[in-house]
Amino acid sequence: MKAMILAAGRGTRMAPLTDTCPKPLIPLCGKPLIVHHLEKLAAAGIKDVVINHAWLGQQIEEALGDGSQWGLTIRYSPEQEALETGGGVYQALDLLGTQPFLLINGDVWTDWDYSNALEHKIIQASSEDALGCLWLVDNPNHNPKGDFALQGGRVINEPQLTFSGISVLSPALWSDATAGAYPLAPMLRSAMKGGRLLGRHLDGRWVDVGTPERLALLEQTLSAESAGVPR
Repeated sequence: MKAMILAAGRGTRMAPLTDTCPKPLIPLCGKPLIVHHLEKLAAAGIKDVVINHAWLGQQIEEALGDGSQWGLTIRYSPEQEALETGGGVYQALDLLGTQPFLLINGDVWTDWDYSNALEHKIIQASSEDALGCLWLVDNPNHNPKGDFALQGGRVINEPQLTFSGISVLSPALWSDATAGAYPLAPMLRSAMKGGRLLGRHLDGRWVDVGTPERLALLEQTLSAESAGVPR
């Protein structure tokens, strides 16, 4: 299975940190946020990674290179202007191939084991009509109403849990899509109407590192843990 990390956002909520540094390269506990993902992908045996970028994207390529230092092969999908989540994946489909792929929002952190995604050769095996599988989490304080719900192993469009930004998706989800800038969420909701999205509750810690305050709190928590301070 290949993976794609969404890394093209401007990161306006993270300003001024992102004024001169792309959000994926903001350090967390001594290494860029995106490197936490790369290390976890390598540990899970997922070796082929696609990264899209826009704002200060060249810095990302210079920092990560071809991925060999993590035992990965990284290929890039540069965007002249950010294509949002749906359009960004559409542009990268030639790099992702024809099989389901793991899609990760670059601005989240989790200690969830990415090898769990490998059990979901979901599209062909467990559910031939499925277009993907979303992992949902309990609602954080900044999203108290939630996004979607789980019902019988499927995702439905009712606010109850929060989408983690981690999914396994089939390229077939983009079968009717065209080039351009557009979000992924409406495409997911359309697939939900036909019962074509599987869902799981993410079994692990998860943080949307979307603001300097959340970044600082996560850094404080992880630093304390590494020093042996009880949570």
